[in-house]
Amino acid sequence: MIERLLQFSIRRRWVVLIATLAITAFGLFNYTRLPIDAVPDITNIQVQINTEAPGYSPFEAEQRITFPVETAMAGLPLLDETRSISRYGLSQVTVIFEDGTDIYFARQLIAERIQEVKSQLPPGIEPRMGPIATGLGEIFLWTVEAKPGATNADGQPYTGMDLRTIQDWIVRPQLKNVPGVADVNTIGGYTKQFHVTPRPDALMSYALTFDDVIEALSRNNTNVGAGYIERRGEQYLVRVPGQLRNLEEIRQVVVGTTRGTPVFLSQVADVALGQELRTGAATEDGKEIVLGTVFMLMGENSRTVSRRVAAQMEEVNRTLPEGVVARTVYDRTVLVDATIETVQHNLYLGALLVLVVLFAFLGNIRAAIITACVIP
Repeated sequence: MIERLLQFSIRRRWVVLIATLAITAFGLFNYTRLPIDAVPDITNIQVQINTEAPGYSPFEAEQRITFPVETAMAGLPLLDETRSISRYGLSQVTVIFEDGTDIYFARQLIAERIQEVKSQLPPGIEPRMGPIATGLGEIFLWTVEAKPGATNADGQPYTGMDLRTIQDWIVRPQLKNVPGVADVNTIGGYTKQFHVTPRPDALMSYALTFDDVIEALSRNNTNVGAGYIERRGEQYLVRVPGQLRNLEEIRQVVVGTTRGTPVFLSQVADVALGQELRTGAATEDGKEIVLGTVFMLMGENSRTVSRRVAAQMEEVNRTLPEGVVARTVYDRTVLVDATIETVQHNLYLGALLVLVVLFAFLGNIRAAIITACVIP
């Protein structure tokens, strides 16, 4: 059999050469489309269900949230297993499906079950599915920093709250539009909030309650469309903008009346800028920073998505306030390129070693080169 194959190859050398070139071209074509990564992603098909439960102990979160949610997932088609964890203020259920299950089909099944189990959960509890990403989806990290001496619009040095606001309202929305990005997370800094702290003694003096304050804020923070006015065949739209925009407008909210005199919020409560209670922070070189993370969509090419994010980051920096910069601290592309360079180096040395060994044993450089050409 081998003798016949050799005779055919010698007599029809052009056929063999053309077939070899065709296979080479096909290989090069697939090489350009091959997703290359430094670490193979062997994560199974899974969907996480996260539920925030402020004030719930781990036992209460397990009893009132985790158990009902995990039980509701039983019997799903193609379900492999479920596992869960309950912490202070957080419940997380991980639903794992059989290999080969379409992730979007799996999420649709879970979305239906979540709607069914909501009636069994405490009021105000909203289970949410995690992003369509895997454990190796963190492909890009950056920090939002202020240059030495930089000041904000008020002429003050940038604070952690300022940098977090820039990250949430300028950087994050632009990166979420990059193809292949599943989600963008932020840690560090402080989320800006408007804090209204009622004074009980002042409320009692005006015969008001905490509910009156809450209702007044809710009622005075909405825009209303009042319809339209027709005049000479034209329509004039009438609207009542009532959205609160700053501290002074919040202080001027009317909570109630006393003997025909309006009682403003500033008379019964302290209004000031505050910070959301947080459970974590990010540091670099001993200093607290604002750190952002890009999560890649499941099944995407990490090298390609990282390059897109890096290109978009250059555009993001052009939109940041003067003195603020988004600095890349981790780019998966660098890791992948270093891995490829290592593989290429090893292949080159391997091919050279094969050439030397074959030439030493066969004494024919042509045979050695032909054999070494198979290595790529």
